[in-house]
Amino acid sequence: MICVGIDVAKDKHDCFILNSEGAVLADVFTIANNMEGFNTLLDKLRVCSTPQDSIKVGLEATGHYSYNILGFLLDNGLATYVLNPLRTNLYRKSLSLRKTKTDRVDARTIAAMLLSDVGLKPYTDTAYHNEELKSLTRYRFDKVKERAQLKQSVSRLVCILFPELEQLVPSLHMASIYALLSEFPGARQIADAHLTRLKTLLADASRGRYGRDTAVDIRDAARSSIGSRMPAKSLELQHTIRLIRELDAEIEEIETAIQAIMEELHSPITTIPGIGYRMGAMILAEVGDFSRFDSPDKLLAYAGMSPSTYQSGQLKNCYPHMEKRGSRYLRYALYNATKYVCLWDPAFAAYLAKKRAEGKHYNVALSHAAKKLVRLIFALEKSRQPYCPAV
Repeated sequence: MICVGIDVAKDKHDCFILNSEGAVLADVFTIANNMEGFNTLLDKLRVCSTPQDSIKVGLEATGHYSYNILGFLLDNGLATYVLNPLRTNLYRKSLSLRKTKTDRVDARTIAAMLLSDVGLKPYTDTAYHNEELKSLTRYRFDKVKERAQLKQSVSRLVCILFPELEQLVPSLHMASIYALLSEFPGARQIADAHLTRLKTLLADASRGRYGRDTAVDIRDAARSSIGSRMPAKSLELQHTIRLIRELDAEIEEIETAIQAIMEELHSPITTIPGIGYRMGAMILAEVGDFSRFDSPDKLLAYAGMSPSTYQSGQLKNCYPHMEKRGSRYLRYALYNATKYVCLWDPAFAAYLAKKRAEGKHYNVALSHAAKKLVRLIFALEKSRQPYCPAV
């Protein structure tokens, strides 16, 4: 057995090679983060091994820095292990009491972890190609978050320029209201506008839902509004609405790409009532290859949703908190998916009601339902069978 530890960085990678007896075959050496450096690593492995040797390569999950070398290793048929940096850090501390952390030490630590074989599983091609879906879902998550912040800015600006408008419409964040505020960004501009123009603008943007009566109500409210006349704020409002529209178009394009990948995957996760392709894609992207997990409990731990444990002497857990380690995106997706599943599936709704009847807080009861959902998703992905609701 040949174990290779790689400490990944932006411009270079530090590598360390040892065999199953713990003998150092190649002390720490540095390769550049380019094709020449990758080929240097392959040449070094050929020198240090024989065709009969089994080679294990380990590296930390360092986001986009490790993506290229990971793909290169998989393309060359090497068993590659992606390690959690937190786990590597704890393992390094267990080897020495000294506070020593360098790239060279990390490369040796990763190789030693591979040699100790502490329940590690190799990274698969399935997980690697799943990175595209993960990139899209995380990109959408960031865009949606950015849009939400802009919508908050719209609410703030309307509160300054035309505070009465919010009482006249179901929501400020509608196409008709955005169209109105883009052309007339403030109470004073709306008050001076021609009624026919207001009516036409609202009718076109709302597809006939709002007509002359709504236009009259809005103009009358604008004429008696306490809103300030601030050209700078009006300009900011117009620009903010323009950015929201651009984000809407970008998010729609991202979602089209996500839907295309989900149609290729044919995952049974979308057969669960309440889970659409967007939330289902986020769960699948963050989990990756389900074959990496032996049980739903390990998947729960990966999501950071398992309860923490603390026991020392007579002291035991009085209130075990959720660990909240692992992918925050996965926790977000599971938590939000559970809300909708409990709304649409009678079995989950009954389970949530049961936990609430036991006196549990809503969020605690929902976390129990989320664990039940994880077990269901795990079973469906393993069997590749669609969800059959309980009759």
